[in-house]
Amino acid sequence: MTDAHWIDALPSHRLICEFSAWSADLLRLADDMQRIASHCDILHVDVADGHFAPALLFFPDLVAALRKASRAPVHTHLMAADEILLDQITQFADAGSDLISIHAENANIDDALDLLEERKIPAGLVLKVDSPLDVLPRYLPRLRFVTLLGTAIGIKGVGLDPRATGRLTAARALIAAAQLPHRVVLASDGGNREQTLPLLRQAGAETVVLGSLAFGAPSLEDRMDWIHGL
Repeated sequence: MTDAHWIDALPSHRLICEFSAWSADLLRLADDMQRIASHCDILHVDVADGHFAPALLFFPDLVAALRKASRAPVHTHLMAADEILLDQITQFADAGSDLISIHAENANIDDALDLLEERKIPAGLVLKVDSPLDVLPRYLPRLRFVTLLGTAIGIKGVGLDPRATGRLTAARALIAAAQLPHRVVLASDGGNREQTLPLLRQAGAETVVLGSLAFGAPSLEDRMDWIHGL
């Protein structure tokens, strides 16, 4: 495994809070980074090429800028077609990503994981809501994060898929059964709302990607106190 001490140090007694840069005020990004600083365990940056996922999102220079504006580790979620995936990994590694997640639907997963290991960057694997979980056991020894999408890929503001909680429970069981010598964090991304967060936590989510639930809260402090109490 590559050096990933910061992952081992993440909270285990409460939900890890992963703030999505996509939901920040992009005109006042530095201000928002300061506002969430005391609450943010991980900063989540979505990257989409407009083909693998319908959105067109962020770029390496933004990650480099966020590294200056925030002390939180940066988790880059790559939604990139196979032919550009390795180049994207290189660019976002150079920009300062602390963790890079690729997709289980990519055809060149092994090559991508080889490159991440070469760059000494912890790897994550993301699964679309329709993707079977039986791919996980093969790759778990090389992973530090597993992220299950709870909604259609690359779309904000839609409700949680009814399969999401059962998939989290099943993934949690696969991680436990692997009996790995290192921590693999199970994350839920998409559909994270006030009414769904308790269900996701109960199903096994260790971290959730927070969008408007945090950035749009009337009181960020009160919202975070509630989340930490789940």
